Amino acid sequence: MDRRDFVKAGAAAALGGSIPLVDARPLHAASRRVPAPSADPIRIGLVGCGGRGTGAAVQALSTTQDVQLVAMADAFADQVESSYANLINTAEDSWSGGVDLGPRIDVPPDRRFAGFDAYEKVLPLVDVVILATPPGFRPIHFAAAVDAGKHVFMEKPVATDAPGVRAVLAAAERAKAADLNVVVGLQRHYQTVYREWVERLHAGMIGDIVLGRVYWNDGGVWVRERQAGQTEMEYQMRNWYYFTWLCGDHIVEQHIHNLDVANWVLGDHPVRAQGQGGRLIRTGPDHGQIFDHHFVELEYPSGARVLSQCRHMPNTARRVTEAFHGTNGTAPGPGRIVSASGHTLFEHDAEGDPNPYQVEHDELFAAVASGEHVFAEAERGAVATMTSILGRMATYSGQVVEWDEALASDLSLMPGAYAFDAPAPVSPDAQGRYPVPVPGVTRVY
Repeated sequence: MDRRDFVKAGAAAALGGSIPLVDARPLHAASRRVPAPSADPIRIGLVGCGGRGTGAAVQALSTTQDVQLVAMADAFADQVESSYANLINTAEDSWSGGVDLGPRIDVPPDRRFAGFDAYEKVLPLVDVVILATPPGFRPIHFAAAVDAGKHVFMEKPVATDAPGVRAVLAAAERAKAADLNVVVGLQRHYQTVYREWVERLHAGMIGDIVLGRVYWNDGGVWVRERQAGQTEMEYQMRNWYYFTWLCGDHIVEQHIHNLDVANWVLGDHPVRAQGQGGRLIRTGPDHGQIFDHHFVELEYPSGARVLSQCRHMPNTARRVTEAFHGTNGTAPGPGRIVSASGHTLFEHDAEGDPNPYQVEHDELFAAVASGEHVFAEAERGAVATMTSILGRMATYSGQVVEWDEALASDLSLMPGAYAFDAPAPVSPDAQGRYPVPVPGVTRVY
């Protein structure tokens, strides 16, 4: 079996068959007609009512299709109510994109669900589900949505460990067999500047690509303090960004965007990675167990290398971008290509380009409304997620990590039970500090 098409036999056998890793089809697969949709509005459910989930719901409701949000779910009831209030306020304050959102929101209290099993109550009520919980739950929710026959928009990343990635790959096959549209929130694929830039790189405008540089360096994100009376499970879920089982570390949760672009440009995923990282600034108990910086070198089948940086440190230089170097020139940033002699070959003027966050919903709901099977992005999302996890494995371990061994790993980060009084996957010591990965010591697969 060609490594670029299938996981090694051990991992494939665990899932009952070989699983393609790289979808060679274009962004939009060749569409095929499925049964005609109902004349009723497309019913939308939201699972995961934080800021990103609420924003995704607004974008879904702002499409030109006949849609209606009819159900919402989150582990926390206050999150559901806050999200619902924000949606109502958005509808009342203004039209979004020229669309009156008010009539499109129909979520009475008996269709606003809370708890670990809340997603199960949403699925029977909807045609399309938005999955925007912390990514550790994505494999469970995606598999349930597919098995319920629902079209899916799910945020990235799609897992936080290799067993989760394999579960998503298996569910992706079932989704394709059922003609379900699946879009993953890697919105650069819907951004005009990236589409035109990558098209020219694939056409050979800079020759053979030998090196890529990808970055997500910024000051970091929010921290949520522990509240009196919280169980350890509730605290970790409230402060989810700082626990690997929920977030995957910021190399997975954020830097996936840039690593996905590297895979897109090179048309493959890496075969191995090595790197280093640690905690220099975010070292307190409230920062859980994740690193605040990672540097990874990824090797691709062509021999090209991609150098990856991501950093969460306040008051440091911010850089979130990608660049590629070829035998005949360079692509120093999205939308720009320069010849080896320094002449500008291509430069995209992004003024007036549509919002890619909106475009991904516009195109998804147009496909659902037309009754066509157009999108099958779960595999691409899973491969991008595994690329990010590979980088994390390299920095956490300090070892050279092979793709096949990483993907075949049975090391699960998830808890044994899902309840607020159940044990969390990691526990603090007497000083409230969590176990932090130690290169040369920590087992990663």
